[in-house]
Amino acid sequence: MSTSHQPPKYIYKILPSSPAPTSPLPLSLPLSDLDSRDGFLHMSTSNQILGTLNNFFSSTPHVYILRVPYAKVESRVKWEMAAGKKPDEKGGCWDTEGRAGGFPHIYEVGDGEGKGTLRLGREEVESVGMWLKGEGSWSEKGWPFGEDEPKQA
Repeated sequence: MSTSHQPPKYIYKILPSSPAPTSPLPLSLPLSDLDSRDGFLHMSTSNQILGTLNNFFSSTPHVYILRVPYAKVESRVKWEMAAGKKPDEKGGCWDTEGRAGGFPHIYEVGDGEGKGTLRLGREEVESVGMWLKGEGSWSEKGWPFGEDEPKQA
């Protein structure tokens, strides 16, 4: 991420509608196949999340959104461009032209417990919200959090 840009307050992890995340969250949630394959946790900012939902979760009636304060994971985040990469390539996504900017990817845990592993769980996640799609494509309607509302690209 460029030093001239202010980092986001939150980044978000999308979980499929099934299974629902447990409460309380475990120390480490199971990795998705995509995260395991790519070696990092795919995250989105509020400005990117609608694109991610509409391209990867278009037929899903609802999802769970993990809200992660950026400050808690900043040391593990790399901002990476997906321009020129297809969704099935490592680090690829729906934004093949790079219009959404760099995507936040969380890499392995540093020193201490879990070192060398990918982890996202109760220590990093501030809150979990269920987001209902509604009719048509995903939109900001139903955003489960009171602030940082996504914008349609």
